[in-house]
Amino acid sequence: MQFDSFSDFIAMGGYGFYVWLSFGTCALILLGILVNSLRDTKRIMASVEQQIIREVRIKKAKQEQIS
Repeated sequence: MQFDSFSDFIAMGGYGFYVWLSFGTCALILLGILVNSLRDTKRIMASVEQQIIREVRIKKAKQEQIS
């Protein structure tokens, strides 16, 4: 489809509202997935770091008991 002006492009032959609404909805969903993934990654990395610290502390305590 060829458009003569920018306003024709936005109007999309009378279907602009539905086209841009669907693009906007898709972009919003993808942004939500990205934010959720980044937040989950941060939470998981913090949990792994805490687990490593806990394991080091337990290992150190066991070595002190042996000594």
